[in-house]
Amino acid sequence: MRPEHRTFSVHPVVVPGDAETEITIRPLFGHVALKDGVDYEVTYYPCEEFSQRSGWPDRSKPSVRRVGDKLMLRQYFEAEQEHVLVLEAVQGGNRRRLGEFRIYSVGPDLVGRLPWKGDVHMHSSYSDGREAPAYVAAACRSIGLDFMALTDHGQYEPSLEAIRAYEGAQCDLRMYPGEEVHPPGNPVHMVNFGGKASVNALFHPEDAYRAKVNELAERLGEVPAGVDRFQYASTVWSLDRIREADGLGIFCHPYWFTSNRYTPSGALTSYVFEKQPYDAYELIGGYHLYEVASNTLQVARYHEERVHGRRIPIVGVSDAHGCERGELFGWYYTVAFAPSCEFADLKSSIKGLWSVAVEALPNQEPRAYGPFRLVKYALFLMREVFPLHDELCVEEGRLMRQHAAGDQHAARGLADLSGRVAALYGRLFAPPRGA
Repeated sequence: MRPEHRTFSVHPVVVPGDAETEITIRPLFGHVALKDGVDYEVTYYPCEEFSQRSGWPDRSKPSVRRVGDKLMLRQYFEAEQEHVLVLEAVQGGNRRRLGEFRIYSVGPDLVGRLPWKGDVHMHSSYSDGREAPAYVAAACRSIGLDFMALTDHGQYEPSLEAIRAYEGAQCDLRMYPGEEVHPPGNPVHMVNFGGKASVNALFHPEDAYRAKVNELAERLGEVPAGVDRFQYASTVWSLDRIREADGLGIFCHPYWFTSNRYTPSGALTSYVFEKQPYDAYELIGGYHLYEVASNTLQVARYHEERVHGRRIPIVGVSDAHGCERGELFGWYYTVAFAPSCEFADLKSSIKGLWSVAVEALPNQEPRAYGPFRLVKYALFLMREVFPLHDELCVEEGRLMRQHAAGDQHAARGLADLSGRVAALYGRLFAPPRGA
């Protein structure tokens, strides 16, 4: 977290592009407090030098007025870019730099879309994870996630157990149903995120499932050489069932290297990309540091398919098999730009290409992947907004864990903390014009 985040309150920091916005800068501690007899000067810089209307660089010193314990200025923030405001205290011939503040202006289609962090592929002790479902959910909030889904192998019920553990408690973490879907006779892994029913349950009895898939396979027509017709038909059938359950169907880790080969086969993966029966692609997933080639290939494949004109919704997921192992959990996640964190908004926003996949490996600067303009915006948010956001979530996660462990007083604490992220976003994000 940059020092300015702790010593000043600045709002808003995300503003409409091509409009004038009033910015408020308020010192929070005595060592940066405003003093009488001192002039305060702000120098403005548009990071990409889009400045047809702002008058920069000739008009780089916006007028600053002091109102009580805060400074206020109006600036025309042009286009979709990051902006820098450098604050200095001027007294006589002396200048003292007090802080550097960052503002981001967005296009009209991004105004009103807030950034929500989530992980929709992870495991509990019901499959091959380490912790109980309720513990996993609490851990998700403690690292700053706004939404999550537990997706145990072939099991839907654990995700419901995580949700039930917090019934009656006022939690700001949105917990949704989920499962990792493993169709018999098909190596393609899929995630059912948010579906109202289990797809794995439809594989029993297996004979009935295979009969339905074979019927679909007969209707597919020709498939490319090397593509197993049954496996592709099973993939389509399973993703259709996820959609019937109102879920988001995610195509998972196509470059997972296991048993001396990539799974699924390259021919099947290529055909899935060509036909796009999925709702979203797991662009960055839960690979260990010794498996970086797999994520590299998945990202390269995404860009290759985009070159061919394909619109590919994306997510980033940890695929974590334990929250306290020091690996995977928190390393990869999704940022969805949506009006709210409700499932309908998340689902439509991801499908509408309003998301990025984030890789935040230990001791490295985080990286975002996806459409260029969203990546550029996400990098700003990861530096300027998410540190404040995540700090609020730590205590909520601790109280969620205590509540799940039977602490009768934790629910009251959660209620007291509820709404803090919403309030932060209300302060940092300027409303749409006219709102």
